[in-house]
Amino acid sequence: MPTSLREELRQAKPFGSIAQEAAISVSRTSALLDHAIAEFLKSREITVTQYNVLRILRRAGTDGLCRAEVMERMIAKVPDATRLLDRLEESGLIVRSRGTADRRFVTTRITDAGLVLLDELDAPMLDLHHAHFALLNEADVRTLIDLLARVRACL
Repeated sequence: MPTSLREELRQAKPFGSIAQEAAISVSRTSALLDHAIAEFLKSREITVTQYNVLRILRRAGTDGLCRAEVMERMIAKVPDATRLLDRLEESGLIVRSRGTADRRFVTTRITDAGLVLLDELDAPMLDLHHAHFALLNEADVRTLIDLLARVRACL
């Protein structure tokens, strides 16, 4: 059964407030989820951030997106987007092309290899997400989603 956050962190003193406990709980849960997903993706030799970019570009379709649009849609912000895209391009998972009218505009698109990789990861990733939330019913998960959206609205 789940333990309290204080037990997990081996913290003797109580939190300063319930809001502090909630913030640390969200951070701790996020870190654990990220770690589990990173471990899963390690066998595919991509990072969670690269996986996120590929999913964004798949949803963009054949039109692709410019670097700034990709970064706006990221789950977690990254400091060096260009290097991130460079690594994906070197892996053959994305391609970038300059616009003809405005040479400064570079469009990023997912390649067939990137689509194949995502197709291979879709079902196992869904299974992983289901496993992470196995102790919650659908109504609980919906409530969690709604509560987290309300917290993000304050940020």
